[in-house]
Amino acid sequence: MVYYNDNELMIRNMEEADARIFTDEEIAQGWHTDISKYLARLQDQSAGKCVSLTAVYKGLPVGYVNVYLTGLGGAFSGKGLPEIVDFGVLGKYQRKGIGSKLMDVAEEIAGQYADTVWLGVGLHSGYGSAQRMYAKRGYIPDGTGVWYRDKPCAQYETEIANDDDLVLFLSKKLEWKGEN
Repeated sequence: MVYYNDNELMIRNMEEADARIFTDEEIAQGWHTDISKYLARLQDQSAGKCVSLTAVYKGLPVGYVNVYLTGLGGAFSGKGLPEIVDFGVLGKYQRKGIGSKLMDVAEEIAGQYADTVWLGVGLHSGYGSAQRMYAKRGYIPDGTGVWYRDKPCAQYETEIANDDDLVLFLSKKLEWKGEN
């Protein structure tokens, strides 16, 4: 399904061929990834658990995001709210508005299910541009503090690493478009 399309950018459902492209491109830019992450998202999409989106810029898959209809874990788990998971735009295509359009579509999809959407964002500098974008889009911290490996960190916790599992959960109120 196509959710957005203009002369340069299209947002559509993720396809199996995208998984190899994203894996190869992310490895080339120095990220630690493997294809299983994308294949799992595609499997969840087929099972109706999420909507996996691909941004196609000038004919090339360059970004992705997933909207899980019910969160996977973390601060908002079990509250029946959609979660935005695993957002990314390949480095050479950033700063072209692609990420913003992906988030527009993701939030529109989430708004069909609830009036609030949430996400977790990593704390190391590799997530810096995403952190800034989420703040500009109106996402606010949930107040539970920093989480590590799906558990809140205790005050003065010392057994954590500044890796992809160290996150802060944020939420945003949406214009709900679902049924009452």
